Amino acid sequence: MSEPQLPPSWDGSVVLDIGGEVGALLLRTPSTLNGREIDLDSEDENSPHTHSAVRERRLPGGISYAAVYPGLKAGHYVVSDTGQRVVIVGGRVTEADYDAR
Repeated sequence: MSEPQLPPSWDGSVVLDIGGEVGALLLRTPSTLNGREIDLDSEDENSPHTHSAVRERRLPGGISYAAVYPGLKAGHYVVSDTGQRVVIVGGRVTEADYDAR
């Protein structure tokens, strides 16, 4: 069973609960990845695997596409299929551009 694709989000519609050792990732992607699930793996074997769907984001400056990963434990992560590494800092939103290599 596939999950329904959510409609585009708008400026300010994503709420993140971050602080202490918990951060988040905003992964900007090309429009061709809209609707695709992108996996994110922690380099800490005790942290769970997670994934997020790329969604259209309607902002005052135009349309962009991104996957948002909330509630990530601070540490090092790898974007699956690309090998791209990101560092999550507690209490902050890390922003990165998807690197398809």
